[in-house]
Amino acid sequence: MLWRPGIVLLVAFGLLAACNPRPQGTVVHDPYETVNRAWFERNLALDSAIGSDRSDDEAEPAAPGGNVLQQRVRHFGSNLSHPGYVVNNVLQLRPDRAMHNFFRFAINSTIGIGGLFDPAASVGLIARPTDFGETMHRWGANEGAYVVLPVIGPSTERDAAGMVVNIFLDPLRYVLPGRERVGATGARLAGRIADRQAFGDIIDANVMRSEDPYAQARLLFLQARRHHLGMDSEDDFIDPYADFPD
Repeated sequence: MLWRPGIVLLVAFGLLAACNPRPQGTVVHDPYETVNRAWFERNLALDSAIGSDRSDDEAEPAAPGGNVLQQRVRHFGSNLSHPGYVVNNVLQLRPDRAMHNFFRFAINSTIGIGGLFDPAASVGLIARPTDFGETMHRWGANEGAYVVLPVIGPSTERDAAGMVVNIFLDPLRYVLPGRERVGATGARLAGRIADRQAFGDIIDANVMRSEDPYAQARLLFLQARRHHLGMDSEDDFIDPYADFPD
C-alpha cells in the first residue's frame, strides 16, 4: 500500500512537466479560454439549478455563513481533511503548521464530537487549510495555465494535478474500512458544497455585476490563490474590482 503514494507523486510531476508555464510578464495565462468559458457557463447553470430548489425560508440563513445544518456539514467535512493537511505541511517542511493542524484535528475529533463542532477555534487553533498544489508551489513547480473544472470551478493545472494527489496522500484512506472511507470522501465533498453555498452568493454577486463575468471570476480566483501562496507582488497584482462601476 505504501508504494501507491510514491507512484502518484511521479505521475503528478509527469503531468506538471506538460503544464503550460506562464510566459514572462503575463499575469493571466489562459490558453484554454474557449473550453474554460464553456465549463464556466455550465457551472453557472448548475449553480442556478441548485439555487432554484431552495425555498424562501432556506434562503434566509439561521446563522452567519449559512444555517446550522450547513455549519455542521462544513465543520465535519473540514475536520476530515485535516490529516491530509498535516501530511502536506510535513512535505512543505512546515512542522509548526503540521502540529497546528494535528492538534486542531485531535481536539475537534474528540471534544468537537467528530468535527461537528469547532472548539479548537476557541483556543486559537483556527483552520489553516493546505493542499498538494501548495506543496508543489513550495517545491518550485509553476502554476501552469488557468483551467475551469466541471462542478469544482476555477483552478490551475498545478492545483488540478494536486487534487488527484491529495486523494492518495490522505492518511484516512489507508486506515478506514471500505464503507467508512467512502463515507469520509462523501462528507468532505458535502463540506465543499456547503462552503460554496455559504460564500457563493457574495462572490456570484460581484462576478455577475461585471461586464465579463468569466474574466472577473478568473481574476478573483487567481488573486486569492496567489495571495494564499504568498506570491503577491506588484507585477502579479490583479485588481478584482477594476471592471466595477464607481
